[in-house]
Amino acid sequence: MAPNMALKRARKAQRRKQVVAQKRRAEVLEASLPARVFRAANAPIQHCFLTESVFDIGVGTLVLARGATPHHIVVSSFLIDVFCLGIKDVIFESVEREVFEMYIDTADAGSPMVSVDPSYARKLLRDLAAWSQSIGFAPHRDFAAVERVFGDVSADASDAGFRFGRDGKPFYIPGPNDTAPLIQRRIEQLRKSLGDDGFGFEMVA
Repeated sequence: MAPNMALKRARKAQRRKQVVAQKRRAEVLEASLPARVFRAANAPIQHCFLTESVFDIGVGTLVLARGATPHHIVVSSFLIDVFCLGIKDVIFESVEREVFEMYIDTADAGSPMVSVDPSYARKLLRDLAAWSQSIGFAPHRDFAAVERVFGDVSADASDAGFRFGRDGKPFYIPGPNDTAPLIQRRIEQLRKSLGDDGFGFEMVA
């Protein structure tokens, strides 16, 4: 009897381990970025903002905020470079209304934010990501997951057309944190994709 009891106990312990492991996997999936984006995409849209001068200065921010109420919202923020690099950075987080207002005020201080139609915003992001990728610059690694926060908003509902680059061609302006090797790699990528005369760039002092 003893060996049988030991075997039964071992099997029971193994089942417990499997249940715990499954529960942990479920918790990880529930907390994953795609799962959080999926939940947020079902909430009402509270705000959709874009840096007003993005096509003049080249870099700006696009923000979509969703939430069941205006008091606690999920913010999706996309740092975009319409002159060259496309979707440079993506942020996805839950915040209180006061934090969101502070964030928008800070962004406003650099360049005013204006309200835009969500379909226009989604079309801008998709077209920009496709354009920048065509010249060798893939969007931020989280872009594909976070872009789904637009949910059932259709980019096709917007008839907006966008002209990326500056003066008809890509124009690379190094950011304040771009290192010399990174700048060189990006310029080489532009040369490879477009040739010496197919792009412009700003010299770093």
